[in-house]
Amino acid sequence: MPCPAILQIGCSPNHDGGSASTNKLSGDQSAVKDKNRDNGNTMKIHYLEIVTRDVDASFALYSKIHGVSFGVADENLGGARTANLANGGTLGIRAPLRDTETPVVRPYFLVHDIVEAVAAAGQSGAEIAMQPTEIPGRGKFAIFIQGGIESGLWQV
Repeated sequence: MPCPAILQIGCSPNHDGGSASTNKLSGDQSAVKDKNRDNGNTMKIHYLEIVTRDVDASFALYSKIHGVSFGVADENLGGARTANLANGGTLGIRAPLRDTETPVVRPYFLVHDIVEAVAAAGQSGAEIAMQPTEIPGRGKFAIFIQGGIESGLWQV
């Protein structure tokens, strides 16, 4: 019997019903207006990538915990086998593509303009590890590293 847990990935504005629309930033006592709430924007993980040397064990683990099955390897996604996420995104599990690629869990956030988003990441001090690259039939992706954490961007 599948586990009733749902892998729900994504962030949305805080809908607490309160009249204030502010976030307190640590170290900064000023209130900052929540642009996401005001503009109706949300952060959404479009693709969650797991790179592991033990692919079969990962398929078994996520299948057992979440009651999902993975599709066939998709060469456009580095040979990842995928399953659907509850938020409409996709989880992909694949082996490293080269000897120097280390295991990682990398979220790819959906953006409207990937060139603008990559520029903003670079201006914020992130290392751009992969410039915007087209995946036929799927859109464009890019990867940046900030503080040792790898994240991706995705434009459909």
